[in-house]
Amino acid sequence: MREAPLMEHLEELRNRLIWSIAAWGVMTVVAFSFRVQILEALRRPLDAYNKTANLKAELIVLNITEPFLTAFKVAAFGGLVLALPFIVYQIWAFIAPGLYDHERRLAVPFLLGAGFSFGLGALFAYYVLLPFAVPFLLGFLGDVITPQISIGMYMGQILTFLGLMGILFEMPVVSYLLARLGLLSSRFLINNWRIAIVALVTLAAIITPTVDVVNLSLVSVPLMVLYGISILLVKWAERGRPKEAEASTA
Repeated sequence: MREAPLMEHLEELRNRLIWSIAAWGVMTVVAFSFRVQILEALRRPLDAYNKTANLKAELIVLNITEPFLTAFKVAAFGGLVLALPFIVYQIWAFIAPGLYDHERRLAVPFLLGAGFSFGLGALFAYYVLLPFAVPFLLGFLGDVITPQISIGMYMGQILTFLGLMGILFEMPVVSYLLARLGLLSSRFLINNWRIAIVALVTLAAIITPTVDVVNLSLVSVPLMVLYGISILLVKWAERGRPKEAEASTA
């Protein structure tokens, strides 16, 4: 008798995973039709280097399958971004039945906030970080070398960085959600701010593609700002919790 609910939850989880993967697949097909435009857009950090360098960097292919695999990789990333709101909704719909009514009302703000934050992080990396980082790395040896870069490796590194920054920019949204659910407090964030700064700077040093102070600051400073925004959002979330708790028990 006790196995039925578990089996029902597992079946629901399977169905929602299938729907999420299907949505990703459909959006990947859509993005694949725009693969040339996406590839040209992702060349922008490299073009920033070519505008100032005496020796132009070129994207090359190393084997006959690399163009297709690169196009598919780019389309898969674009499809994931397009399908992300639907996937996040599936995750929320799976956990929502175990929440109180006032907690379920967080669905729309969470979905909108998660999509906006991921996009903001990716745009920040695209327009601010990469135009500094790519020219610095390629110009590290000056005119001694002529950069010829595998298109597969280049696109993979660019997409990885865009994805990482998109995920990191989810910090305020996730903090707000956890606070509304009673799993995170502003006191905890404030009391551990020193540890947080060390952790964020270390994380920035790991994901930053360069080792200079300027590019490290371009990553670590926004992360610290996001941490501060997270504290403010958690404080805001804490104001409404007593009223919501009373409403849920009424």
